[in-house]
Amino acid sequence: MSELTLPPLMSGEEVAGDVFEHAVLRAVQGVDAGLILHDLGANEVSAALIFAPEVPLADASAMLPLCMVGFQNALGALAPPEVAVHLDWTGGLRINGAACGGFRLLASTADPDEVPDWLIVGFTLPLWPVSDRPGDTPDETALYAEGCADVQAPTLVEAWARHTLNWLGRWESDGTKPLHAEWRGLAHGMGEDVALNGHAGTFLGVDERFGMLIRDETTTHLVPLTTLVETSP
Repeated sequence: MSELTLPPLMSGEEVAGDVFEHAVLRAVQGVDAGLILHDLGANEVSAALIFAPEVPLADASAMLPLCMVGFQNALGALAPPEVAVHLDWTGGLRINGAACGGFRLLASTADPDEVPDWLIVGFTLPLWPVSDRPGDTPDETALYAEGCADVQAPTLVEAWARHTLNWLGRWESDGTKPLHAEWRGLAHGMGEDVALNGHAGTFLGVDERFGMLIRDETTTHLVPLTTLVETSP
């Protein structure tokens, strides 16, 4: 078993298999918030953090971009300085421009106005490419294919926990403004054309609840962040 060194208010539990399934099970059982389920595999690393929200889902969903910013800060501190890490609005991770795993957001409800009994944010990150032939998947990559071979999975999860806890503190004390500013600087595809939830146009940015703003020829459409919520793994 791998013991992680985690900050106060957080604890770790190693699992074999789907960390999201295990996280939902533990959340339903009523485990304390702050538990990180993790699977530090040879080819990929997965981790999921359990929250106990006290605000409606529309506001609690901000934990997705918050955890993603925490991850970017963690990997940015561990990886060589030339490695670029960016964030897709839908949860995807980009390393040097290519897709490299991503985040998921699960909750006990999909109702934006309801306070969830539990909420889970986690990621899966490939460490090694699926194929050993360069060019097979030109738009996808893996961590160790991008010059990050010295970044060990346990260290990355520990750093993610620390940076996420730091952003949680800032979110609770300063609101969403600092998180907005940080996220905008890391967002992938802003200003480019997108098509999502039946809307096509230019990705302008996000609203105060991190909903995607898409501008077409006549109007600006809002795609709420809660559209990304899954209610089961």
